[in-house]
Amino acid sequence: MMIKKVAIVGGGTAGWLAANHLGHALHEQGIAITLIESANIPTIGVGEGTVPSMRQSLAKFGVSESEFIKECDVTFKQSIKFVNWLDKHTHGDNFYHHLFDHPHLFGDELSADWLANGQATRYADYVSKQALCCERQLAPKTIATPEFAGINGYAYHFDAKKFAIFLSKHAQQQFAVKHLYADINDVVTDEAGYITHLVTANNDQLAFDFVIDCSGFSAAILAQKLHVGFIDRSEQLLTDTALTLQVPTDELQEIPPYTIATAHQAGWIWDIALTSRRGVGFVYSSKHLSEQQARAKLHRYLGDQFTHLKARKIPMKVGRRDKVWHKNCVAIGLSQGFVEPLEATAILLADFSANLLAKRFPTQREQIPLIATDYNQHVAYVWDQTFDFIKMHYCISDRKDSAFWLENRDLSLVSEKLKSNLARWQVFPPIREDFASKFDLFDLENYLYVLYGMRYTSTSVIPPATTSEIKKQQAFQQSRIEQLVSELPKHRELLNKISQYGLQKH
Repeated sequence: MMIKKVAIVGGGTAGWLAANHLGHALHEQGIAITLIESANIPTIGVGEGTVPSMRQSLAKFGVSESEFIKECDVTFKQSIKFVNWLDKHTHGDNFYHHLFDHPHLFGDELSADWLANGQATRYADYVSKQALCCERQLAPKTIATPEFAGINGYAYHFDAKKFAIFLSKHAQQQFAVKHLYADINDVVTDEAGYITHLVTANNDQLAFDFVIDCSGFSAAILAQKLHVGFIDRSEQLLTDTALTLQVPTDELQEIPPYTIATAHQAGWIWDIALTSRRGVGFVYSSKHLSEQQARAKLHRYLGDQFTHLKARKIPMKVGRRDKVWHKNCVAIGLSQGFVEPLEATAILLADFSANLLAKRFPTQREQIPLIATDYNQHVAYVWDQTFDFIKMHYCISDRKDSAFWLENRDLSLVSEKLKSNLARWQVFPPIREDFASKFDLFDLENYLYVLYGMRYTSTSVIPPATTSEIKKQQAFQQSRIEQLVSELPKHRELLNKISQYGLQKH
């Protein structure tokens, strides 16, 4: 049986990312794609940060980066700045950067030298040119740098609702994706359990050969209709609630080119600056903090200046589906699962999953068993690796000031794989071979910035090769820093120029 009609149930960022990935891969094959979303269900709309791989996806779609920046209130993201993730009594200047530049641009010896001699300095400052650029609020490129190219590595912050609209317009105009407003209340399946029709609230039966479930936390098709189970991870990852606000800002004020993630006694706060507002979210464990306490702490973080703004409460069900591909239905986005947005995980996982599906999409129903098992294994691996990476931020912290931080240090709540890695890295520094899978979305560079940013260093230090080589790498780095400081514009200055002139095409 040929697959000719594909439905994507649910809009938002995940739905429209899937529409663009599939549209790009399938629109010339005669496969019709229809995105169906409810006019009555608002999108979550708080996923406002990405990782650098989003640049590759947008470029592949044929998007204009200049138009994207103008239409989606985009700012550049070069790092996540982690504040107060360590014990304040032990660490005076308590922050570190998880940068988007490779830590070995100037050579591996700087990392080795930092372990041996440089730990009085922050790791990111020691090995990278980007940390200083972030602290000086410089842009990652100039107005003469072509679209999607960077002098420093970067991703984006954006208005999530505007981004969904932007992707919607692109998918419809470039890939002929159809857009339908309807409430899907039921499905019809055949004797083999494959979906044949989606049933609307008006009892219309819409025939489709394949269904992508982008319905959000409810997983309305995969979980509610096809009864695929859920693996709960809330015992390992304790934060389960978020309060979110949009805070107006002065349009003349400088814009940090990074996400700020500030830890508190029972979780952390995200702070993302767009051109005219900040998106702020207070992530916490309801087991360790009441909602009333959380709201008070959120307003205290904002200096009690915006107490008139009412924060929206979002319960977070942490875990993943047993499988994300069942019969002729694949879940993408929050319908797959959820982990707190500490490393821009939601959009990363949706983008990865949609791209992977588009690369090997079945053209006949009979092909599904040949690829569904591998897809499920790959996506499950990515989710479990993501859970480990997020958990690591908590379990290696030396904070002891609350029950939340003490419970996070309990190794019985850590996966066997992460436990094994941490034990090895306590003795031997991480190496490339520790991340052997092509599906390690967080790899050596990410782990180095977080591990060494949080002072999780190795006792078995390999001495650097030669003093002359280290000095050569340090000199090259310092020369590059001085050049960038003189050449790169301030972040807001570049955004204003892009708004006025646009960036050069490749």
